[in-house]
Amino acid sequence: MTTTQNLRVAVVGAGMMGADHVRRITAKISNADVVAVVEPDEARAAAAAALAPGALTAASFEDALAQTEIDGVIIATPGFLHEPILVTALERGLTVLCEKPLTTSAEDSLRIVELEQQHADRPKIQVGFMRRFDAGYKELKALRESGDSGALLALHHAHRNPTTPPNFSESMLIHDSVIHEIDIIPFLTGEAITSVEVKKPRKNSLAPADLPEPQFVLFTTESGTMAIVEINVNAQFGYQVTTDAVFESGVAYIGRDTSLALASAGATSQGITPSFKERFGAAYDEEVQRWVDAARLGGIDGPSAWDGYTASVVAEVAVRAQQSGAHEQVEYAVAKPAFYETTPVDALESAAAGA
Repeated sequence: MTTTQNLRVAVVGAGMMGADHVRRITAKISNADVVAVVEPDEARAAAAAALAPGALTAASFEDALAQTEIDGVIIATPGFLHEPILVTALERGLTVLCEKPLTTSAEDSLRIVELEQQHADRPKIQVGFMRRFDAGYKELKALRESGDSGALLALHHAHRNPTTPPNFSESMLIHDSVIHEIDIIPFLTGEAITSVEVKKPRKNSLAPADLPEPQFVLFTTESGTMAIVEINVNAQFGYQVTTDAVFESGVAYIGRDTSLALASAGATSQGITPSFKERFGAAYDEEVQRWVDAARLGGIDGPSAWDGYTASVVAEVAVRAQQSGAHEQVEYAVAKPAFYETTPVDALESAAAGA
């Protein structure tokens, strides 16, 4: 699909993330309109649809498809609901932005990868790993690629939340939080993750009794570059995501200067963002705008279903490492298909101009 009209978007899921995307597309994104909000909870559906005048509400994705024309889909439901929506979208030839995870298991994610290759001539599914669109992470990637500071030797990541919601389990430390580092490490290093180990220091007494955290997750890539992730989700003081990149001839830091630093009365102070929406708001805006622009040309412009699959594989191994305490090896079921050497957006634009 290539269109010169606004992309007609269905947002599936009207919780915090879905409603935020409805608001974002209506208020900030160009060349797209929310035409449907899919949510079985009528009150939540109505509240989200009110943010996009003219959008209809539907209890299921199939109902929305029967009621209006749709070009693209944003999936913002809980992860266990993603697969059937992805399958329907692929069968209809629609372009998708799917919030992480792609699916809740590596096996299911591989099935989506295989199905996408059967139904499309290019990738149609983009996974919502928004950190790739953050200015700091893009600068780190560019620095590594330039070689100006020598080889990248190690990464130090900190992922801190003020508190956890009820029923937050140990495996969710990986599947809901560290999954972002699992994606960003290959993005920064240009290499696949090959092994995982999890270390558990003294428990935070302010965390729920059955949640052993913080934890340190140690990843190794193909060349031996190591990434150490501190996952610390009851840190109390706010939301903070930082990365230190250790090069042969320098160290780069991101994530510490998102607000004003004040020196006054013999002390310094700096604000901490309260949630992910403030820390990564600009990244979300760029992610969605670039997805819309690419979707109007029939493609994607960001992490693919293959990236979603590899993240699922590593996450499963990381959970196993949590349980075993051992150094666990990562094995991918298949090599990366040529299909996922994604067509650059400029090539899509050239093809559209010649159509």
